[in-house]
Amino acid sequence: MNALDEIETREEAPPDFEATFHLHYERITGAIAQIVGDHACAEELATEVFWTFWRNPQVQGEKAGGWLYRTAVRRGLYELRRRARHARYQRLLRFTSGPPTPEQLHAATEEQEHVRKVLGTIKPRQAELLLLRSHGLSYEELASALKLNPASVGTLISRAQQAFRKEYTRHYGQP
Repeated sequence: MNALDEIETREEAPPDFEATFHLHYERITGAIAQIVGDHACAEELATEVFWTFWRNPQVQGEKAGGWLYRTAVRRGLYELRRRARHARYQRLLRFTSGPPTPEQLHAATEEQEHVRKVLGTIKPRQAELLLLRSHGLSYEELASALKLNPASVGTLISRAQQAFRKEYTRHYGQP
């Protein structure tokens, strides 16, 4: 049975799924877009996040928002790493990708690229903390999303910021 057949055989979406989707979709898409720098790609990844959410009823419930954000950040970071691998393989094989498209030029400012690279090099948990915090999640929401002790969130954010600064300075000099 393929995914399309599964959708057709399953009845309508549970009301809590639809409410969760409408409540979180724009913020999830925005969070991913901030990571990958491409809104169209972010929409695709957000759709994947909600598809995974739909298929896992055990994660639906009162803490669904935290699960969605954690999964979204992880998908965004995975996409950055996938792009880096692809670029490395292209260089190794000496492929040229041709002139950049207008979308690529718009999405890839120098500073954003630096930040993305640094986020891809620090520990995933630290990158998740920084990205979710930059989206305005409270310490309590961060603790829920990343399954952390709420009392340790401030310390962990501080350490993540220090790790980010250190890597950024190492690669690009003072910010």
